[in-house]
Amino acid sequence: MAYRETVVTTPLGAIRGLDNGKCLVFRGVPFGKAGRFEYAQAVDRWDGVLDAAGFGPGCPQNRAVHEHLEDPVRLFYKKEYREGSAFAYSEDCLNLNVYAPYEAKNAPVILFFYGGGFDSGLNAEDPFDGSGWARRGAVAVMANYRVGPLGYLTHEEIQRAYGRDGNFGLDDQLTALRWVRAHISAFGGDPDNITLMGQSAGAISVQYLCLNPAHRGLFRRAVMMSGGGLFPRFALPRPAESTREYWRQFMALAGCKSFEALKAAPLEDIFEAVERIKALRKDGIYHTMPVIDGFLLPRPVDQLIESPLPVDYLIGYTNNDMYAPVMAFIGNRFGRRNGAYLYCFDLDAPSDDNRAFHSSDLRYMFGTLDRSWRPYGKRDHEASEQMMDYLVNFARTGDPNGPGLPPWRKGKPALRIGPRGTKMGPVPYGKLLKNMLTKGDPKA
Repeated sequence: MAYRETVVTTPLGAIRGLDNGKCLVFRGVPFGKAGRFEYAQAVDRWDGVLDAAGFGPGCPQNRAVHEHLEDPVRLFYKKEYREGSAFAYSEDCLNLNVYAPYEAKNAPVILFFYGGGFDSGLNAEDPFDGSGWARRGAVAVMANYRVGPLGYLTHEEIQRAYGRDGNFGLDDQLTALRWVRAHISAFGGDPDNITLMGQSAGAISVQYLCLNPAHRGLFRRAVMMSGGGLFPRFALPRPAESTREYWRQFMALAGCKSFEALKAAPLEDIFEAVERIKALRKDGIYHTMPVIDGFLLPRPVDQLIESPLPVDYLIGYTNNDMYAPVMAFIGNRFGRRNGAYLYCFDLDAPSDDNRAFHSSDLRYMFGTLDRSWRPYGKRDHEASEQMMDYLVNFARTGDPNGPGLPPWRKGKPALRIGPRGTKMGPVPYGKLLKNMLTKGDPKA
């Protein structure tokens, strides 16, 4: 299908995108620039017309170099969301995709951050198409951010240079948010009505951005898919200085005797060191993630979470989520305390026994079921349409309810997005959690 070109004018310069027959699409739009282990700066104005027809590169990551060594879990997600796709990677990766309704004016804006355990992911992956949200009247934005060692390494030299340490990926997300506030009106979006949204590591990132009082007024609402709430203490961010021993060992494995050497090292050496340290240590996940830096996370999360930003919250999890009982418990606890709209995605994916696995709700929320190898049926598509309706209603007003939708009560037991042959509706959360905890099955 041949798409027509379209051009918008922004304060930074003109941008050429595409009309895909559903909305206007602009891909790979730069929102920041940063050197290796440097915090992002705002992009400069450009001359001429920026070509935004194709996806921009994602952050270099280990799976791009060592995909043949991936474990079964990552191979599962490769088949699910990346099979047959060719992605570009570059350290110049701070770009975003915009999906805008036709003739939009003061439309609600949804800024989405992907998951990937803070060490992988990019905005060009198969589920992430904002056309379904744009057709409902929202401007959708999907932003890249740095991951893995490029996103979360800590070092004394960083502290000396910036007065803070680590959290490059989290800072990228804040930079993207500031870009959206400054420039989304050129695409018809309302900069005063922004919803932050993320899934998995992206949802945890949104949670952290919601815990910093310095971000008050930057956005109105927050959606967290499989990542809202207070995790057990062992999984919480650690002080930046306590993670530096891990990264010193990493540097040694990369053959770098100085921070300057690491900044100049070939990416192949960096990602070879990732594989080597993973073989030596089992605590990498607790180091390649946000840290308490005194800036983005000014204090421990278990203190910050007592006073989150007063925004509207929508939080969900799946019936076979990662650490499902924990995910359900923390999401519900935070959500009930802060008057969130809660959902439990209880619609099993067809063709295998993985049920509603972690991330299975992504295609439903984006309306991209037809791109999957799975034989989704009528009930799946119906649920997908309802989920997108709920989401855009929430982004517009802070209330997901609307005509023709099962009622969803704020701060109450989670709305159950149920299996085929049943209707969407509330489910007693206590029973669901009890079954998860005692029998490993919410439907037992």
